Amino acid sequence: MNQLAEHLRFYQELGVTGINRDPKWRRREDGTTNLVYAVPEVEAVPVTIARTTVEALAAIREDLGDCTRCKLHTHGRKQIVFGVGNPTADLMFVGEAPGADEDAQGVPFVGRAGQLLTKMIEAMGFSRDEVYIANVLKCRPPGNRNPEPDEIATCEPFLFRQLASVEPKVVIALGAFAARTLLKTNDPISRLRGRVFEYRGAKLIPTFHPSFLLRSPGYKREAWEDLKKALAILGRQIPGAVPSPASE
Repeated sequence: MNQLAEHLRFYQELGVTGINRDPKWRRREDGTTNLVYAVPEVEAVPVTIARTTVEALAAIREDLGDCTRCKLHTHGRKQIVFGVGNPTADLMFVGEAPGADEDAQGVPFVGRAGQLLTKMIEAMGFSRDEVYIANVLKCRPPGNRNPEPDEIATCEPFLFRQLASVEPKVVIALGAFAARTLLKTNDPISRLRGRVFEYRGAKLIPTFHPSFLLRSPGYKREAWEDLKKALAILGRQIPGAVPSPASE
């Protein structure tokens, strides 16, 4: 209150006889202008503060809308493929982009590669509902071609927000594009996999994409070694009764 009184006395000494929002008030009786400047009114914009991870993810999805930020919306995509799974998961998988099945169903990893990913997840002792799954791109590139740099640059902020919302302890990057996007490197997946990286408070483990493993099943054993690293970080035992994807 003392500070307020001091301010009012100061304004009185300057010749200010009151405070009013009316523009006419800014003119003193002698024709000069009061030394208190009016602040332009700014229209209030409601801000929603997400209080839970579910609300945070819903806000990201709402921001995406029926996205037209890059050219993919003109190349035949049917719908946005956002993400699926446990919003507070300790383990998160990140792929590169939806395929035809994902584009049709609106859910990541539901085609043949998705079926293999489900086996990999179950081999680790999880169900799909216990982990979170997303892609770098939320729209299917035409003909399942590789994501292009401008598409990645446009879409990756939404992935980063998903990661920040879920806050997983371990992130498994599936394939070169996911690993390169997250690690900001041009190294091939063959050089990145087999290692554990620090990533925004989590551990990031690059491994082969399930679609590559379908084409080259001889690499499944190496992928399983990567998944075992994730289990070790999470303090989980390797399920003895569940066969590894390498034996599928």
